[in-house]
Amino acid sequence: MKIERFEDIKAWQKAKEMTLCVYKIFGKNKDFRFRDQIQSASVSVMNNIAEGFERRSDQELSRFLYIAKGSCAEVRSMLYLAIDLKYISKEELEKIQGLSVEISKMLSGFIKTLRTL
Repeated sequence: MKIERFEDIKAWQKAKEMTLCVYKIFGKNKDFRFRDQIQSASVSVMNNIAEGFERRSDQELSRFLYIAKGSCAEVRSMLYLAIDLKYISKEELEKIQGLSVEISKMLSGFIKTLRTL
């Protein structure tokens, strides 16, 4: 199946789901610097997938997918801090962390596919 729009990319769809979770969970957090950083990192995942796709070059797409993977790791890193600071529950941690790991694996698979083209 040929992907014609970035909105059709499963990893982008999952990244959007993760971003909405992050906004919902941290939206009222009064640690503004923390909140802004984790929201920015989650938005970066979906936006880098979209931007890389729109560049219409497998090499550029691959580069942006790596950046998106890095942002996934940033989200997970901040989640460890969030749980230690008691900003989130264990269930909230597991929800976002699970999405982040799933997205990262999807991106790795996508990058591997691009290398074989």
